Amino acid sequence: MNRQGDFIWYELLTRDVDAAAAFYADVIGWTVQDSGTLGIDYRLFVAPDGQPVAGLMAMPTPMPAPTWLGYVAVDDVDAAAAAFVGAGATQHMPPTTLPGVGRMAMLTDPQHAALYLMRSDNPAPSTSFCGSDQATPGHFVWNELTAPDQNRAIAFYADRFGWRQEGGMPMGPLGEYKFLHNDTTCIGAAMGMVPGGQAGWQYYALVGDIDAAAARIVAGGGQVLQGPDEIPGGSFSVVASDPVGARFGLVGPRA
Repeated sequence: MNRQGDFIWYELLTRDVDAAAAFYADVIGWTVQDSGTLGIDYRLFVAPDGQPVAGLMAMPTPMPAPTWLGYVAVDDVDAAAAAFVGAGATQHMPPTTLPGVGRMAMLTDPQHAALYLMRSDNPAPSTSFCGSDQATPGHFVWNELTAPDQNRAIAFYADRFGWRQEGGMPMGPLGEYKFLHNDTTCIGAAMGMVPGGQAGWQYYALVGDIDAAAARIVAGGGQVLQGPDEIPGGSFSVVASDPVGARFGLVGPRA
């Protein structure tokens, strides 16, 4: 079973599902499969090792823009959603059970970053997110929160999920990039607003060659917004947007 506070799934909501499937398959090396969910076109992004890592579906009409969303494991979805709302979050989808999948709710935190809470019906731990020391290409390796009030955001999630903030990286006049941990795993980081940045969660997937992946982003109609930038450990990161504006990140070595 997944630990409370683990990222266990990711999902792209977009306007043109076929175009998004082709773009990310080319850029990241995912294959795309139908989920088999009755009554809905819900597809799976599958990493090169054969493990499903994310979902893909058409965005609901009221949504203002395509986006990537993350799912965090909780022991009790109803109690966790109520605690979120009690601490100033907004609930957009009430706790709902999808038979054979699990129970979930979608909320935005007090600074409007969107996130799903989920208790999965699958007893096996999710492999969508892998720590950077365990990851293989196609899996997610980093979860990054940008918030107008960095410390307030960290405190909110520490209280809700039991995350702790430990360590960081100075960013000069932009402040500190503060690392977030769930139990023994570093799951990502939180930072304040930066020029050209976008508030909310952003997720990074591992690729085998960061420069080749960046070139495929541009060739496929997306944009490289930042990078490749060297990061601790010798790898490089890219911040990008797909052809319809959904932001995502990549991490990987230079060939």
